[in-house]
Amino acid sequence: MSAENVHQDTGLLDEEPSQVPDAVVETANLQEVVLDSVAEQIDADAEEAAANAEAWLPDSADTDVTVEPQADADDAADDADDAAESAGAEAAAAVVPPTGTMSTERIALKALEQRLLGGERKLRRREVASGAGLSLLSARKLWRALGFPNIGDEDVAFTERDQSALNTIVDLVRAGKLTEEAAISVTRAIGQMTDRMVVWQIEALVEDMVHQQGVTDAVARKRLVSELPSLVDALEEMLVYSWRRQLNAGVQRLAVRAEAGLASSEEGREGDEDDAPLPLARAVGFADLVSYTSLSRRMNEKTLAQLVQRFENKCAEIISVGGGRLVKTVGDEVLYIAETPAAGAEISLALCQAFTEDEILPQARVAMVWGRILSRLGDIYGPTVNLAARLTALADPGTVLVDSMTASALEQDERFVLLPRPAEDVRGFGEIHPVELQRGSGHGLVLD
Repeated sequence: MSAENVHQDTGLLDEEPSQVPDAVVETANLQEVVLDSVAEQIDADAEEAAANAEAWLPDSADTDVTVEPQADADDAADDADDAAESAGAEAAAAVVPPTGTMSTERIALKALEQRLLGGERKLRRREVASGAGLSLLSARKLWRALGFPNIGDEDVAFTERDQSALNTIVDLVRAGKLTEEAAISVTRAIGQMTDRMVVWQIEALVEDMVHQQGVTDAVARKRLVSELPSLVDALEEMLVYSWRRQLNAGVQRLAVRAEAGLASSEEGREGDEDDAPLPLARAVGFADLVSYTSLSRRMNEKTLAQLVQRFENKCAEIISVGGGRLVKTVGDEVLYIAETPAAGAEISLALCQAFTEDEILPQARVAMVWGRILSRLGDIYGPTVNLAARLTALADPGTVLVDSMTASALEQDERFVLLPRPAEDVRGFGEIHPVELQRGSGHGLVLD
């Protein structure tokens, strides 16, 4: 495994060392929430309060929460009673739950947490690592790959499902199905992709509640806790379904047809190009909205959100219909790929036309290059990607540019018209010969 992922003396399968140095513990992002939760649950029985506090330690809590002795618990209860008497018992009951009980919101949040985590938090990090036969250092490598923050030795933050998940990935390494390096990489992919997916889904649900129920954003976020349980099973089912479909498509695209793609990219090449050693042949395209920065400055939050969503939705639809893949969206720009130069050209022309005809979105500059790339970490790399980005900056609003090599691959296809442009000196590439791509015969992509 690489040095950045694995300690030189400790691998995933090493036994628990006698002493493992703790990493610098991160500040607990939710420390104040934890302390509030403990205070609300203080009861005459200090042991019960301590148990509740341990059960509510969040993932990001790295600071020990200590329940004070019984005398302090009694003092806190007396203070709460005095406050209730001064404000009126009836008014206090309507605002603050009685001492030793949780509010309805916290009860709902705790129930949702236990459902999502598979049970109550009962295990500490060393217990989970030991249960998998790992050193704590090795277990933390996997947790970091999943995106979990550091926690303290005494924090009760894990459930039996966490134990099972750790065993699953470690068993794959022990069985020789994955190397340690591959296990870390696959785990990191799961963590990063699901993190972005969850944020996206929550924001979509909150926005829908604001629009449909007429509540504020803050109210919608609180209300989501009570409404999410009815959606969990359906969202999980769709996640697994989509993953299987995408895995099948990825196998076809990245394994079965990879050799054919390289063979089709040989025409017009001499074999000494900068991208020659790279393993995949792809049409790489960029679409960049014109004047997005100035437009965004004049928009309020709601209007800007609608513009961004409209842009990304339209891009995703066109790229999908064209048989391509949306690699990523960065602000006002989208990066996409396709398996053939013709497919890339169709997608590029459809994107350009869609933004030109859209009543809300501005026009776009689009560029596409057929070449070889490296696919890693869900992203793509190589000179082909860089050239496509440079050409995008050269394109006029509402036009599509390709390079001369891509133009040669398309020149016999009647669906496209190619118009040479004056040579340009491009940073990192020297003199290149851009070609404007226009629609020829046919109707292009057909969108529903």
